[in-house]
Amino acid sequence: MKIILPFVSLYSMVIECHHISKSFLEVPVLTDVTFRLEKGVKAALVGENGAGKTTLLNILNGSLSPDEGSVLKDPEMNMATLSQDQGLSSSNTVYEELLEVKKEAVRMENELSRMEEQMAADPEGLDKMLEEYDALREAFERIGGKSYHSKIAGILKGLSFSESDAAKRVDTLSGGQKTRVALAKILLAEPDFLLLDEPTNHLDIESIRFLEGYLRTYKGTVLIVSHDRYFLDRIVSLVIEIDHTKSTVFQGNYSDYAVRKKALIEEQKKAYLNNQAEIKHQEEVIRKLRSFNRENSIKRARSREKLLSRMKIVEKPFGEKEGMNLQFSPEIKSGRDVLHVEGLSKSFDSLLLFSSLTFDIRRGEHVAILGKNGTGKTTLLKIINDLLPADAGFVRLGTNVQIAYYDQEYHVLDEENTVFEEISDAYPYLNNTQIRTMLAAFRFTGEDVFKSIRALSGGEKGRVSLLKLMLSGANFLILDEPTNHLDILSKEILEDALNQFEGTVLYVSHDRYFINHTASRILDLTGGVLADYGESVKETVPEKYIGNYDDYLLKKEEARAVALSSPSSSAEPAENRSENNGGDEGWKKQKEYQAALRKAKSTVEKAEKDIEAAEADLAALQDAIDNASEKQDLALLQELSETMAQKEDDLSRLYEDWEKAVANLNSLTE
Repeated sequence: MKIILPFVSLYSMVIECHHISKSFLEVPVLTDVTFRLEKGVKAALVGENGAGKTTLLNILNGSLSPDEGSVLKDPEMNMATLSQDQGLSSSNTVYEELLEVKKEAVRMENELSRMEEQMAADPEGLDKMLEEYDALREAFERIGGKSYHSKIAGILKGLSFSESDAAKRVDTLSGGQKTRVALAKILLAEPDFLLLDEPTNHLDIESIRFLEGYLRTYKGTVLIVSHDRYFLDRIVSLVIEIDHTKSTVFQGNYSDYAVRKKALIEEQKKAYLNNQAEIKHQEEVIRKLRSFNRENSIKRARSREKLLSRMKIVEKPFGEKEGMNLQFSPEIKSGRDVLHVEGLSKSFDSLLLFSSLTFDIRRGEHVAILGKNGTGKTTLLKIINDLLPADAGFVRLGTNVQIAYYDQEYHVLDEENTVFEEISDAYPYLNNTQIRTMLAAFRFTGEDVFKSIRALSGGEKGRVSLLKLMLSGANFLILDEPTNHLDILSKEILEDALNQFEGTVLYVSHDRYFINHTASRILDLTGGVLADYGESVKETVPEKYIGNYDDYLLKKEEARAVALSSPSSSAEPAENRSENNGGDEGWKKQKEYQAALRKAKSTVEKAEKDIEAAEADLAALQDAIDNASEKQDLALLQELSETMAQKEDDLSRLYEDWEKAVANLNSLTE
C-alpha cells in the first residue's frame, strides 16, 4: 500500500522514511527501512549490488510505491533524481538543453532587452516604462539572471565538455555524454533535494573533483548511491546501509562506516559465539547431571533446562559477504626491466593524442596512469598490447615478460561463448570439474555457467575477465578501468589480490580510493605528454610520482609551488590551480596537513594491530585456562586468571587509545 504523506514541520527535516517494506514476486527487497534526512545533509546509500538501493531511491522520488510504511516529505521541497545511465533524447544542442533549465531567466532577459529598445525608441514614455523595467530587473537578479551564463559555462567545463561539445546536438552524443548532460541540468537547477545514482560514472578524475567541490558547497540535501569510496569520503557525513533488506544508519563518511561496520560484525560474531558457547556448556552440564542418574542431579538438570529455555538466543550473524577467490600468481619471474617505451606518438586524423612519450617500468612496480577522458590512456595501453600501431616510437618488453590484458570494454571476451566455454576455450588443459570449481570461486554456479557472455551484466563480465586474468599466470598485468561495474566488495578483493601480486602492474583508473590502495607510482598523461603542466614548469616536474594518489596530489602541489615561485613563470591558468593552491604558504600548509594525516593513519593502523595481537593473546590464555580447569590445577588456574585480568585491562586501554586515534583522524578529514 502506497503511503506518501506531506511533511509539515518546524524542524529542518527534508524527508523521513518510516518502516518501508517492498517485495517483488514475494521476495523481500526492503524490510522495515527507517531513517530521516535533514536540510543540508550529504548522505550515502550503500549496499552490495541488488541490495535494493535503486528501489529505495525510486520510492523516495515517488516513481515506485512501498508495500508498507510511509515517506514523509517537506511540502515546499523540490527534488531531482539522476538515474544510472540516464539518457536524454533531444534535437537541442548541449548548451540549448541547459538553457531549458533557465528558461525563465532567458525570458526575462529577452523582455528586458525589448524594453530597453522600446525606451530608446520612445523617450516620451520613459518614466512610465522605467518603473516596470526596474521591477523586472530586480526579479531577474533575484533568480540569478546575471550569472546563469557563467554558471552554465562553469558546469560544462567542470564536467569536461569543450566548446565544440556544447554546440553538438544531444541526440548525437554517446550514452555517457548524455548522462553528463543530465547531471549538468540537475546541478544547474539547484533543487532542494538531490538523489544521485552513481553520479561519477562516465566522469574522469578532474570532473569528479569538480563535482565534489560543487556538492561540498551545495546548500541542499543530497543522497548518493556510489561505489566511489574516495568520493563518498570527501562528500558525505551520514551513511545509510541496506544489508539483507534492512537499514542501518552510521554517522561519518565511508571510511568511518567501514571501520564501524567491521567492528559491528566482530561484535555480533563475538556475541553469537559466546552465546553458543554458553548454550553448549549448559547442555553439557545438563547431560552430565542426567548421567549421574540421581534424584538430586536430575532435579538440578531440570532446573538448568528451565534456565536454558529462558536464555536469550543470539541470532547467527550474516557474517562476511562472499566474494571472488582472486589470487594472481606469475608462472615465471620477469627480468628487472619489464617495459621500455620510447618516443611514442599517436594521432587519429587531425587529433593528436600524445607525442614523444618515453618511460620505463621495472619489475614489481604498480603504476597508475591518470589523465582526463580522451587524452589517450586506453590507446596507450592498446599500443603496448600490440592491438594498435603507433605513429612513431617503439615499445620493448623485457626478458621473460608475459602480459595479460584487462579491457574495460571486454573485447577480449567472445560474446557468442557461454561463461563455461569462455574459460574452456582459453584454458583447454582444465577439465570440467576444475572449470566449474574456478567459476564457483567467482560466483558463477548452477545454470549461471551456461549464460552467454552477451547476456551478462557489466559486473559479471568483469568477473569473467578477472578469472581469465588470474588463470593466465602472467607476470605483467595491464588493466584498463578494472573497477568499472564492480561493487565495493569486489573492488576490495581486487585490491588485496594486486597488493599480494609479486609481478608488475600497469593500469588506467579514475577510482582514487583504488589508486590509493594499489599504486606505488603514478604517471600523469596531460596535454599529450606525461606529467607536463605547461612550458613554464616542464623542466621542474618529474616524470614519475613515487607513491599513491594522495602522495601524487602533494607532489603535484609542490611542483606548482616551484613553478609559481620561479621568476620566469607567468600566472598559472585557472584550470591548473588545485583546490588548496595558495602559493608557498598554501603549499607548506598542505605539506604539513598531509604529514599529519599520514601520521594519524599510521597511529590508527598501529592501534588496530595492537588490539588484534592483544585479542590473540587473550584467546590463547583462555585456552590455557580451560586446560588448567580440566586438569584441576588450581595454582596454575589462579595464576592464569590474574594474568587474564591484567590482559583485559590492557585491552581496554588499547581500545581507548584506538578511539582517540580514530577521533584525531576524523578531525583531520572533516
